[in-house]
Amino acid sequence: MICDLTVTRHCGWSRCGWILVVLAACLFGPRTADATPTPEIDHVEVYKTKHELRLVAGDHVVKRYRVALGRQLGKKERAGDNRTPEGRYVIDYIKRDSKFHRALHISYPNAADYQQASLKGVSPGGDIMIHGLPGETTLIKRIHELFDWTRGCIALTNPEIDEIAQLVRPGTPIMIYP
Repeated sequence: MICDLTVTRHCGWSRCGWILVVLAACLFGPRTADATPTPEIDHVEVYKTKHELRLVAGDHVVKRYRVALGRQLGKKERAGDNRTPEGRYVIDYIKRDSKFHRALHISYPNAADYQQASLKGVSPGGDIMIHGLPGETTLIKRIHELFDWTRGCIALTNPEIDEIAQLVRPGTPIMIYP
């Protein structure tokens, strides 16, 4: 194709000039920071001894976060023991108006948890979540970084829980390891 180099009356540009501008914008224009899409998260893993939550797609760890856990060591056995559960669960819903900024509800207790609690004659408890902080002041962030402070939940900073809530969907499996 031969470019028409005649000048148009309206704007002073030829068709060839406009084509070059559009081509240059496509080739050399600004790039988005997130050019590669984030893979869909298959499951979540929590390693209590490492204080680490991992988002996993296939066999690839997409993101790692440091977490605070329940105040007491060990596997959750009953309501009020301040322990974080261990086992296989599901993120069953996202609570956007939590007093801990935002929260992903974990399907604790499962059938095994009910059975273990029943054998001991206690309630297994419930309402276990992955959540943010109750007002992210410098002091609260510092406490979060230094101590396990929850009543059995898994806590992160507010920007981290916001990011996770964007990447994890209800129905996503979560494995909590000792």
